[in-house]
Amino acid sequence: MGKHQVRIAWKRGEAAFVDSRYSRAHEWVFDGGARVPASSSPFVVPPPLSEPTHVDPEEALVAAASSCHMLWFLSIAAGKGFVVDAYADEAVGTMGRNPKGKVAMTRIALHPEITFSGQAPTARQLRELHEASHECCMIANSLITEIVVEEPVKLP
Repeated sequence: MGKHQVRIAWKRGEAAFVDSRYSRAHEWVFDGGARVPASSSPFVVPPPLSEPTHVDPEEALVAAASSCHMLWFLSIAAGKGFVVDAYADEAVGTMGRNPKGKVAMTRIALHPEITFSGQAPTARQLRELHEASHECCMIANSLITEIVVEEPVKLP
């Protein structure tokens, strides 16, 4: 099986640190060279100590689940002869308390909007494509969080 490596880098700068008034902004450097500015969630650590324009770990978890599901969906749909022209998802992660009472990502709702060329799958076939994608997704298989596929949502 593959190995995936990410370097996480943070520097204190001039902050005193022990007063907890230090920046949570840092950088993720992936093994392929991609660099992503990261920070704690502004819902966890208020700005200016967090950087709302950076990716936070909670968002990254939701993105990873959505991306993995989509990649499997595309592969399985192609194998079944369905031609996908576009796939977009407005995934939503919900924080809450897990059965142990710990704060956790308790639910990830995927809202894929998919455009097909030619013969589109029936509602049943579409449901089966999503079920198969969920079963194959390594991220979903790694989490105890509930991951569901719901109707697409339109954001304002």
